Amino acid sequence: MAKMKQYNQVADYLADQSEECRDKLLELRACILEAAPQAVEKINYNIPVFALEEGAKMDKQIMMAGYKKHVSLYPHPDTIEAFKDQLQEAIVKKGTLQFPLNKPLPKDLIIAMVKYRIQALGMA
Repeated sequence: MAKMKQYNQVADYLADQSEECRDKLLELRACILEAAPQAVEKINYNIPVFALEEGAKMDKQIMMAGYKKHVSLYPHPDTIEAFKDQLQEAIVKKGTLQFPLNKPLPKDLIIAMVKYRIQALGMA
């Protein structure tokens, strides 16, 4: 069984994705950073994360990942619950939103969700 590649830098993670997936991840990243310009970008759990404050644990991170047919956003289960009526464009799993590569990202919704998470944490 092949060992999964380990990433130390977000740029390395992005470079390993297909062009279509990388483009979608870059759009997703731009949405997250627009909503949370203070976020610290790093690798955690071998995927890109955006720590909403320095040294933030998982509950104060927004995560994203790329896959063959979709990108995933991990905004926190409470955030998904708060926006569940607006998530028709995503496949919703516990704690995860999957956005197909062949459809536009709902950028305004993603930005609103990240801002909501920041407010819910009392960081705004």
